[in-house]
Amino acid sequence: MLDEWHRERFIRKTLRRLSRQRVALILQPGNVWVIEKAVSEGESEKVVAALRTCNLRGWVEVHSDAVPCGELTPEGKLPEGFPMSGVAPVYKLTEAGWNVIHRSHEWVVATFVVVAITLIATILGIFITNALVK
Repeated sequence: MLDEWHRERFIRKTLRRLSRQRVALILQPGNVWVIEKAVSEGESEKVVAALRTCNLRGWVEVHSDAVPCGELTPEGKLPEGFPMSGVAPVYKLTEAGWNVIHRSHEWVVATFVVVAITLIATILGIFITNALVK
């Protein structure tokens, strides 16, 4: 049971990391995006599984598939001849993904529970008041 909780927590952490990505530079020639705080599928199999789970749940979508990826030089420039280390998809968050990050679903459920309890208490109060008046 604890392993399941750890896996779900890792999936949500990966989703939050994905939301922090941003394009820092667009290098020329070739309009190459430099993405800060990138979530790379090359990190580990756990990250790949987490990203695919998020995709399966509808929290992320593949924005661009098979995008060349690699590391910049220490000076922040493209290496000579564009030696990219591989290809990977670029993901974007969906509205459902943002709702998971901000936990909107839990707030909606909690609000519904409070409203339902209030409605029941109001109806019971009306019945009790009518019974005492008669």
